[in-house]
Amino acid sequence: MHKRTFLKFSALAAATFLSLPLMAHAENAKLKIGFVGVTSGPAAAWGISNQRSMEARAAWLNELGGVKIGDKTYDIEIVPFDDQKDPKRAIAGMEKMAQDGVHYVVGPNVDDGAAAVRPVAEHNGIMYFPYAFPKELFTAPASNAILGMVANYQSGPAIYKYLKENKGVKKIAFVAANESDPLSQRESGIAAAEGLGLEVVSGNVTYQVDTTDFTPVLLPVIQASPDLLVLSGVSPANAPQLIRSARELGYTGFISTETGQDATVLQEGAGELAEGFISVGGASTPELASDTMKEFVDRYTKMFGEYNDESNTKVYALEYILETLKANPAAIDNVEEYKKTMDTFEAPNPFMKGDAKLRYVGMTSFGQKRQVSVPLVVNEFKGGKFETMFVGQVD
Repeated sequence: MHKRTFLKFSALAAATFLSLPLMAHAENAKLKIGFVGVTSGPAAAWGISNQRSMEARAAWLNELGGVKIGDKTYDIEIVPFDDQKDPKRAIAGMEKMAQDGVHYVVGPNVDDGAAAVRPVAEHNGIMYFPYAFPKELFTAPASNAILGMVANYQSGPAIYKYLKENKGVKKIAFVAANESDPLSQRESGIAAAEGLGLEVVSGNVTYQVDTTDFTPVLLPVIQASPDLLVLSGVSPANAPQLIRSARELGYTGFISTETGQDATVLQEGAGELAEGFISVGGASTPELASDTMKEFVDRYTKMFGEYNDESNTKVYALEYILETLKANPAAIDNVEEYKKTMDTFEAPNPFMKGDAKLRYVGMTSFGQKRQVSVPLVVNEFKGGKFETMFVGQVD
């Protein structure tokens, strides 16, 4: 063999050998998982943490060679759609998912959007994981929506009970934006507070979402002297403004919300005045986090330059979808098969230490398993970051 021919052969063989893993990986089938939610405007932090969690986890799984479901291995492709917190755009987003052949969608992030997309999801065989709380979405005859987090009517009573028993809270007040989501959360919060024997001293004050001066809004509420001020359904953008105004009016009691918040936004918008603010956190604490969760946080941070604590919860939806599909590969393009698997589904929880399990819950709240099981972590804002106040669980 001529030397030149041998060199060409060797180079070709080496190139072929080196490309084998890449070729094998490139041959993986694609599994599209959708996201329809808000990633712009005052509530953007809610949806951004969703989308980034999905993208960070998908990139990690693809890097490991993909996800084996049945006899096929898939690369995960996240298909995002910003609904801008507009129900009409949420419908358009879900219709786009149907056109793209997507059967599993994470979102929307608010009540109106989650309710608006229900007919499209049911008609097109889409299971969706909203971060919204209307019980009718998860109660029969509805069956295509799965609550991706702990609802306010589950976390609210836990927060109020804890503060009543451990901090001496007796009087409570509620403030809500004049929108359906916050108003609904306020009503369920008032019912929970009354059920615990707390005195509701103010429960009808509202504000417009574009409000810039909250002093006249909060003044009558502060004058009622509550021990706890609840900011029902407050967006991450409005929370620091309300907190700042309440403190500047001289309010010294507790302030809480049942929505997830962004520590960076709180620090930038309210600084030291946000000290002690109580909110629902991500489904992990340093004590609970596994090495996988720690690596997820690290990868997310490197990928996006920052981390949102709420992503401790938002990472779960994609994991539930993939693990349930592994348990029943027939569900890849048939959500009825997915539903059959939910009642008995159980898999190891990679994000928590010990023998924690992924399983569907919700029997107490909805009469059927239409909620992912994640720990109820309640945080307190201290020194520019969230610290765990207590951890609970939902049935």
